[in-house]
Amino acid sequence: MNKVLILVNITGLIIGISYGLHGPILPVFAKNVIGATYSELGLIGLTNFIPYMFIPLFVGILLDRINNGYLLAVGAAMNSASIYLLSIAQSVPEIMGFRVITGIAHAFFWPPCESIISNESSEKNRVRNISWFTMFFVIGFMVGPLLGTLFLESLDITYRILFQIAAFILAAGIITSLLASRKSVRNHHEGFSFSSIKQMKKFPEVIILLIFCTSSFGIILTIFPAFLNDRGMTASDILLLYFVFGISRVGSLALAGKFARYTSQTLIAGTIAVSIGLAISIYAESIIAFGIALVLMGFGFSIFFPLTLEIILSKTRKAISGKIIGAYETIFGMGWAIGPTMGGPISQSFGNEMPYVLFCIIGIGVAVFAIISRKKLEPQRVLN
Repeated sequence: MNKVLILVNITGLIIGISYGLHGPILPVFAKNVIGATYSELGLIGLTNFIPYMFIPLFVGILLDRINNGYLLAVGAAMNSASIYLLSIAQSVPEIMGFRVITGIAHAFFWPPCESIISNESSEKNRVRNISWFTMFFVIGFMVGPLLGTLFLESLDITYRILFQIAAFILAAGIITSLLASRKSVRNHHEGFSFSSIKQMKKFPEVIILLIFCTSSFGIILTIFPAFLNDRGMTASDILLLYFVFGISRVGSLALAGKFARYTSQTLIAGTIAVSIGLAISIYAESIIAFGIALVLMGFGFSIFFPLTLEIILSKTRKAISGKIIGAYETIFGMGWAIGPTMGGPISQSFGNEMPYVLFCIIGIGVAVFAIISRKKLEPQRVLN
């Protein structure tokens, strides 16, 4: 692995630790300290993810013109500032405003990392390298909750101080981003154009699977911690469960290269795993049952990313890969926005288990669709 990929992976690890340290606790903080309702938790999630529906399109254009390492450093700096601001939030609107900044910042973090990795990889090792980067991020996201448990229980710190610690950790990502920028040089400069984004229309099957996956994922990130709290899980229990969630994700990503040989079958299995995990969550009462649900969902959510991106990149000209990555991440933003938007009001109006009932049923339908469309869920294979 070359130095650029190592630096990008380290950046992903640092940002993952910060996300894992504060992300699972934010809904509990908003509900118990600020007094947010489930509908307001959904709005907080929406404001975090809605910028990701649009900003990646513009970042994708910049990826083909500006040193990707500089864009990555901008994302790390904005992210650090937005998380620090959570420590002074006193109301739901303030949290929503700060999460908008986080959503914008994430668009300057993830697409540049994908672009750097794609440009530094051959077609044969691209899935492996993207999976390794995601795995480093998830390892960080897995370690973060453990650190959070240590801080909350052993050092008896408050949620607000926890946010400040997460912000300072993330700030270290600025350094590794700038180091990567010294070695990340663009080889082509396409003009400003949105025409290449239309190529995403060639992948309707991938888009449908992604929207289901990311919508479900959005609920698990933004509303599920509060649901766990209502089911009797303490803050430390929730952080431990998200550590288990991280282990599942790391294991899936470590094997992504092998799963790539059976892309369509793996995507079908991932969809089924998410649906079963959602079904278990409806009836779960113990930390073990919730742990099993999160292990299944961790596999499904994680395996979708490298395999679906490879399907698209394998059938796209490398000269417009930056724009395509931006369009691909916009689909992620749509799903992440849809999940909390639906999940919050449904929880508030029909019971806190109803979002998982609905998405479980949708998941079964998507799995059937994937089985029917499995031939179109394969990448363009590289000849030896």
